Amino acid sequence: MKAPDTTKARVLVVGDVMLDRYWYGDASRISPEAPVPVLLFREEEYRLGGAANVAANCAALGAKTTLLSVVGKDDAGSRLARMLKGEKVDARLHRDGRVHTTQKLRIIGRRQQLLRIDMEAPPSSEVLAAKLAEFREALAACDVVLLSDYGKGGLAHIETMIREGRKARKIVLVDPKGDDYARYRGATVVTPNLGELRDVVGTWKDEKDLAARVEGLRRKLRLDALLLTRGESGMTLFRHRRKIQVKAERHEVSDVTGAGDTVIATLAVMLAAGEGLESAVRIANRAGGIKVTKFGTAVVTPAEIFGR
Repeated sequence: MKAPDTTKARVLVVGDVMLDRYWYGDASRISPEAPVPVLLFREEEYRLGGAANVAANCAALGAKTTLLSVVGKDDAGSRLARMLKGEKVDARLHRDGRVHTTQKLRIIGRRQQLLRIDMEAPPSSEVLAAKLAEFREALAACDVVLLSDYGKGGLAHIETMIREGRKARKIVLVDPKGDDYARYRGATVVTPNLGELRDVVGTWKDEKDLAARVEGLRRKLRLDALLLTRGESGMTLFRHRRKIQVKAERHEVSDVTGAGDTVIATLAVMLAAGEGLESAVRIANRAGGIKVTKFGTAVVTPAEIFGR
């Protein structure tokens, strides 16, 4: 697989950023107060989550990456900004004093997740309006728009962003959330996983039924394509009246957290670098396979994908 030149690729990522926190420790005994494990705390680690992880993956692949999002006026928001700068992401984070930065705290004992604690609140309409204005300014300087929807409220204007992105002749990719895809109408490619697609089109009987349901959805939403990620079964790219199945590469799975982020980030960078859609999907499939060998959210590099 030949490595494309990604140094001139320009990706604009918009979406919900999160600070992923990990508490590691030993959980070798049960509490006498309740039937729950007791974690003897050892250390804490911070990682980029959500759209921040998507942007970091784009930058790690060599693309000039701009990120638009909203954080709170808090320590978590400041930490995210510093971490993104370290990953060479041009992060344009709007601060909203009325919310806390979204955080996911995972409690890990013996490399197993014991508990996850989420801290989140939707941003205000005023901050979202300001972000939309900056989106319009940033649009001209990108090749691909990547909308990373985690359902946290940061993409309230996604219909407008898709419409204006396509009008400006940009490729628009959407990582979807929820059971109503009407808001993604007109995007170039939408990338649901199996569970997400089932919530939208219902349960299918077989592959033929699946293809018919996806074609109906694709035509209804006027999508160029739909990329279905299927875990250990690889991916299926659905285009007009045809589909392409890409088998997953065999790897020992450590953690699937953030695999979808890596897939859509790789797809965006490869398309921005001039790869065709089918070729970009195959490269993204390889990147996703590499990511699941790593614990937690993580980036994948060109050297890992292309062996250089």
